[in-house]
Amino acid sequence: MVTDRGDAEGLRSRIAAELARTRARTALLTEAVDDSELMRQHSPLMSPLVWDLAHVGNQEELWLVRDVGGREPVRCDIDELYDAFKQPRRDRPSLPLLPPAEARTYLATVREKVHDLLDRVAFDSRRLVVDGFAFGMIVQHEQQHDETMLATHQLRVGPAVLHAPAPPEPASRVAGEVLVPAGPFVMGTDTDPWALDNERPAHRVELPAYVIDAAPVTNGAYREFIADGGYDDPRWWSEVGWRHRQQAGLNAPMHWRPDGDGWAYHRFGRWDRVRDDEPVVHVCFHEAQAYATWAGKRLPTEAEWEKAARWDPATERSRRYPWGDEEPTPARANLGQRHLWPAPVGAYPAGASPLGVHQLIGDVWEWTATPLRGYPGFAAFPYREYSEVFFGGDYQVLRGGSFGTDRAACRGTFRNWDYPIRRQIFSGFRCARDASREEALR
Repeated sequence: MVTDRGDAEGLRSRIAAELARTRARTALLTEAVDDSELMRQHSPLMSPLVWDLAHVGNQEELWLVRDVGGREPVRCDIDELYDAFKQPRRDRPSLPLLPPAEARTYLATVREKVHDLLDRVAFDSRRLVVDGFAFGMIVQHEQQHDETMLATHQLRVGPAVLHAPAPPEPASRVAGEVLVPAGPFVMGTDTDPWALDNERPAHRVELPAYVIDAAPVTNGAYREFIADGGYDDPRWWSEVGWRHRQQAGLNAPMHWRPDGDGWAYHRFGRWDRVRDDEPVVHVCFHEAQAYATWAGKRLPTEAEWEKAARWDPATERSRRYPWGDEEPTPARANLGQRHLWPAPVGAYPAGASPLGVHQLIGDVWEWTATPLRGYPGFAAFPYREYSEVFFGGDYQVLRGGSFGTDRAACRGTFRNWDYPIRRQIFSGFRCARDASREEALR
């Protein structure tokens, strides 16, 4: 909690920097293509980029200008156009959307008012602004849409327009499994000031001993599943998964095609040979589950994933990240679109957990076996539509972030979710299994 003037000024500076850093990424993603491509829908699964652009400004206006600031609306006439719950993605191209120049002017006007508000706001006046929560929520919201726009870029047809250096090469050899001993740990958080409602409250979870992969499943391992006829054998698939595999005609990860005696992968306008030591990406939950069954394992539960990522056996406390409580750095995780694909396994030894589990943060979102639900004692804040309306059995939880996830929207408690058939997202997985009696007694 902000307690004095110095704390408040430091928080203002941090918020201003995060707002600017985030908007620079939005500009990069929307200025890389011309206006016609901004207005075009590149996939029925995604919005036109120009819709995302104006939507982030509209959310900033609703929550910061109008709610926190109590200021007059900038453009209340467009609220319904940019309401994600009223406008399905497939219908958004037919809406009277703001053209790119007008959308950019709108964002700039909103941001000017937000800066004026930021200079004056008291961070202890009400729950929405304590510790700058509403500003942090808006930063995370825009970064989440930036990752969505990055996924749209992956789906567009045409020459490459985004460029980034390749990820680092492996710095250590990572293979095999890690035993996580039985016992309790604290899941979720009560202390992270910008944590969202579905990450709260912190609660004690007791787990039996289990074993989890030391790294995400790689392209090379997944190619073995394909070569062994994994897509053609219903034994490995759930009933609903097999039905989807047949209906969708799945035979490899999205964006793969046969290439000689191997596979090639289309990413952001370029074809490259599939590299065996990179984490597999663009697989749906059903594919991940089928691979795990074929391998004699299963997907980890959400609690198992979080314990492997956060629990420190030496102190028996839950860290904010696998490596500790410090913010991510380029040496610890592949985040923030610094690179445009997952780093090979072993590239981030500094980001490993105390138990020796690698690349839990960044690279690929990891499917878990758990449907999205609220934690015990969950309370929606500041609105039901952020999390609560998605609870039930329709959405599977993903954890850990991807190479396209920003550090502001990724931590050991952060929860993502999507339909189990989705694979346009930057999704991969790792496997787990129950510990044997002998392993559990170690």
